Amino acid sequence: MNADQLRRAVRRFMAVVEEMDYAQRRLAMLRASPDRYVLTPQDPPATYGEFLFRTSGPLQHEPPASERGQRGCPR
Repeated sequence: MNADQLRRAVRRFMAVVEEMDYAQRRLAMLRASPDRYVLTPQDPPATYGEFLFRTSGPLQHEPPASERGQRGCPR
């Protein structure tokens, strides 16, 4: 295995690790979201206080399309 092949293998491995890290962070944020624990999420909030509670969690925005790589994954 020469240096170029090794470099390419390391880049591929790092891309996989970065994608797994992104997915893990995104999953943790979605699991911790207060909106996840609402009994009927399709119903709008009944009060302003309930609206504030539902949106109080950290919201992670997806990157714009110009910053996404293949298959819609972040670069």
